[in-house]
Amino acid sequence: MVKWQGRRESANVDDRRGAAAAGGAGIIFMVLRFVVGRFGIRGVMLLAVVGLGLYMVGVNPVSLLGGQPVSTQRAAPADDDTSRFVRVILAETEDVWSQLFGRNDYPEPTLVLFSGSVTSACGYASAASGPFYCPGDKQVYLDTSFFNELAQRFGAPGDFAAAYVIAHEVGHHVQTVTGISNQVRSAQQRARSEAEANALQVKMELQADCYAGVWAHYADRTSNILEEGDIEEGLRAAEAIGDDTLQRNAGRRVTPESFTHGTSQQRQEWFTTGYRYGDVSRCDTFG
Repeated sequence: MVKWQGRRESANVDDRRGAAAAGGAGIIFMVLRFVVGRFGIRGVMLLAVVGLGLYMVGVNPVSLLGGQPVSTQRAAPADDDTSRFVRVILAETEDVWSQLFGRNDYPEPTLVLFSGSVTSACGYASAASGPFYCPGDKQVYLDTSFFNELAQRFGAPGDFAAAYVIAHEVGHHVQTVTGISNQVRSAQQRARSEAEANALQVKMELQADCYAGVWAHYADRTSNILEEGDIEEGLRAAEAIGDDTLQRNAGRRVTPESFTHGTSQQRQEWFTTGYRYGDVSRCDTFG
């Protein structure tokens, strides 16, 4: 079990769980998507006119959709074990990457906790999308219910399995800071097929796995936060969310050209490479 209690907690966590805006924003997004798909831009214009008319006569159009008015008001951040754990792990990644980059050269990311759905610079997302990093606003987004899903649905329980997920998403932030993310996006736009674009995405995801291993290397050797069995928990998590395993468990045929994250074996191997050497230069999945 990760020895996280009593350690420094990051101040870069934005706890949006229970945000009032989530319900209304999500419903509006779904309505707009339906209208555009069914009626095109004329339908959107008609919807806007109707909404403006309702607003002018004192009726909140969002309330008619069953949601809450869009608001910047948020519930007070919870101070539970899960949020404390997230803040500690994020702080540990800050310490490691600030040391490797130099504190003035590593802009620390913000981690957004949400429940159900969230809107980021990358668009609207539901909890079903899983944890993700948005390069547009340089923020990690996490619905902590994913930790329960990781343990119960994917059979990968444990504190370090959860820590690995956070470290992987922070790895994508490292790619943004170093310019790798922009290079890959540009290459994907030039790709001649979806399979070619997916292959580039796989390389980027595997590199983030390797970066998570680099963090684990230093967390283990310098921070003394890990205990025996923690790395095995991370490897089980990497195995459980490999593309081939997910497709097989869903009863689907394994189709490598559709992979976006890599096989279970690849994810384990690249995490292990980062952990064994603690050397960012060893994480060249594109080479």
